[in-house]
Amino acid sequence: MKKKNLTSLSEFIDKEVGKRGTKKRDKFESEYEVFKLGILIQQARQEKGLTQEQVAELSGTNKSYISKLEKDLKDVRFSTLQRIITEGLGGHLEISIKF
Repeated sequence: MKKKNLTSLSEFIDKEVGKRGTKKRDKFESEYEVFKLGILIQQARQEKGLTQEQVAELSGTNKSYISKLEKDLKDVRFSTLQRIITEGLGGHLEISIKF
């Protein structure tokens, strides 16, 4: 049985999107972070057994906003994000800067 050539995810992204530092890659990385944030919030909400409406009520926002945040909301105020995580989900927001 022949082994197929395997490509790492990093190599695949380099090939399909472009190398780090290019405009196309920077845009991809930025959009990926937004997508990842939405998924993290959705997973935390589901693990807590809460609906979008419950999280919205606890955090002082509305269900539509929570839905958009989970699906790819591009612009979110830091104070609103923090309130959703702390008051709505009972969590703690951690931030880091990487170079």
